[in-house]
Amino acid sequence: MTHFKQILIAFLFTFVVSSCKQSQDARRPISHASGSFMKKSAERNKKLIATEEGQIDSLIKSNPKVKYMASTKGYWYTYVVQNDIDTITPKKGDVAFFNYELKDLKGNIIYSEVELKPQTYAVDKQNIMTGLREGIKLMHKNEKVIFLFPSHVAYGYHGDDKKIGPNQPLLCTVSLHNFISEEAFKKEIQLRQSNTLNQDQSGVQPKQTKPVNKIIDTLTN
Repeated sequence: MTHFKQILIAFLFTFVVSSCKQSQDARRPISHASGSFMKKSAERNKKLIATEEGQIDSLIKSNPKVKYMASTKGYWYTYVVQNDIDTITPKKGDVAFFNYELKDLKGNIIYSEVELKPQTYAVDKQNIMTGLREGIKLMHKNEKVIFLFPSHVAYGYHGDDKKIGPNQPLLCTVSLHNFISEEAFKKEIQLRQSNTLNQDQSGVQPKQTKPVNKIIDTLTN
């Protein structure tokens, strides 16, 4: 019986030690490398941003006659055509109509206005590059602005998988023609559709109401 008790005690002791060890192992982090990786990644991003900002700064200094302003959103801009009369700018709930062109910082065209076509954009409701989304909201109607976008507010480390490479800063020229409320835009589309339907039914060209904008509807199609 004494021998049996000794075996039982030894078994229980082994079980307790094993359980404690497993518990301690479970509390250990899976990897100590994750924190180090994040730190190195953050350092690389800082260096990348600093490099791109240096390139942009060199571009700005190369032509001191052109006055660029720094945005709090991380990009720079200058006016080609400025509207000093209007005070309102596009906001969420508006539809903006604009053209734009993309170049690299050396001035080489990546995408022309013809390639990109006229744009119809629901402000803050459609997915466009961050810099362009923020830049449009500081523009007035009929203004033309040149933006200098670091890659982190452009197409980032992926590029667009076509002509824009990874981590590529961009020179973006935007012409904002007009912006109206979504409600007004929908009424305009309905009016065009109604005129087209009347023409199809009668075979007679109806009297056309001058549209607010000549840009096609890219929101509902």
